Amino acid sequence: VQLQASGGGLVPAGGSLRLSCAASGSIFSSSVLAWFRQAPGKEREFVAAIRWSNGYTYYADSVMGRFTISSDKAAKTVFLQMNSLKPEDTAVYYCARGAGLAYGPAQYKYWGQGTLVTVSS
Repeated sequence: VQLQASGGGLVPAGGSLRLSCAASGSIFSSSVLAWFRQAPGKEREFVAAIRWSNGYTYYADSVMGRFTISSDKAAKTVFLQMNSLKPEDTAVYYCARGAGLAYGPAQYKYWGQGTLVTVSS
């Protein structure tokens, strides 16, 4: 399984970006696709996740109501729509695939290469 993240960039505070994560190979129905982020000097943190089987979604409190995770099963792609961006959202965003829902990065076996999101104040 390979994951390819894209869509990062520079955006002013209050702006929006849409990240994409294209997966190759088989995705089991029990899989969870997630987004994590890592800011300079900080640990990688959970952002959002979606169950591949039923589309149930999960969010970190810090992004609830601003970010939306979705999936296109036919295209094997997961999206992260980010609205009302804040400078503290600045980070490298990674997509990941795991066997089940987990909020820690260690439980995810497959990772994309990361895409940088920079929010200017």
